[in-house]
Amino acid sequence: QVQLVESGGGLVHPGGSLRVSCAASGRTFSSYAMGWFRQATGKERAFVAAISRSGGRTLYADSVKGRFTISRDNAENTLYLQMNSLKSEDTAVYYCAATGYVVVPTTPSLYNYWGQGTQVTVSS
Repeated sequence: QVQLVESGGGLVHPGGSLRVSCAASGRTFSSYAMGWFRQATGKERAFVAAISRSGGRTLYADSVKGRFTISRDNAENTLYLQMNSLKSEDTAVYYCAATGYVVVPTTPSLYNYWGQGTQVTVSS
């Protein structure tokens, strides 16, 4: 199995940028496709972005397309989410997750391992 720890959350003004990271330990990081999800207060956990094992394929939710970029460094066992042009509606706890599926899923239930989350707050 793999252990995941997110970092990099915080408070940012609307229009600002933030990068959150997810450090993985345990089994080989490159064996897993990875995803970012977020959960706002009172809402269900929602898909944000996902990346294939090699990093060659990425998927994005329509709400973040063109503003967020997912990437991974398999040598450093780290997943990233670069968030630009942040909006108040991006405020949420952001979670990274790992899945053994080859086809990168967007459904939370298809991910096997989860981090504990990092809070991102976009406010003036």
